[in-house]
Amino acid sequence: MYAFLLSTAVIFVAELGDKSQLMAMTFAARYRTRDVLIGITAATALVHLASVGIGHFVGDAFEGAQGTIQVVAGVAFLAFALWTLRGDELTEEEAAKARTSSGLAIVAVGTAFFLAELGDKTMLATITLATQEGWFGTWLGSTLGMVVADALAIVVGAVLGRRLPEKAIKYGAAALFAIFGLLLVAGGLGWL
Repeated sequence: MYAFLLSTAVIFVAELGDKSQLMAMTFAARYRTRDVLIGITAATALVHLASVGIGHFVGDAFEGAQGTIQVVAGVAFLAFALWTLRGDELTEEEAAKARTSSGLAIVAVGTAFFLAELGDKTMLATITLATQEGWFGTWLGSTLGMVVADALAIVVGAVLGRRLPEKAIKYGAAALFAIFGLLLVAGGLGWL
């Protein structure tokens, strides 16, 4: 249960202000919200299943070095904080694909999200979490966290007609990543 709750919170925060939220809002303007959410959920479940598999393998391979894994995971989360501050923009090409995609909405959305999430910070954060926590709870929680964050973007985008204040989201998410990273490093070094 801890892995589920932790990964839900971490991935929700990681997704705030991410390009995936922009894609979700763009697709929601074109397709039914239900189809967009189904596509996002399917793509996220697949990407995060692969992510927890990688993380679980790494965690098992270095089982005797839990302190080292915690420090490395903490440093990774500090890097995610910097990545969040740098920002993540939807490229013109990605926006054009979202606006002009045709065919089955669920397939179009799912494919776009699957490709966009490969190597994204949410995928890397899920791998990092899975080195420390149970793979199943991490997988379910990370998938839920991302889908809820993207659903929030769709709803807020529809209600307000614009994005959430980008700077507040960016700095808040970066601060949470940094705090979590520092806690992991401190725990790995035996300071907690």
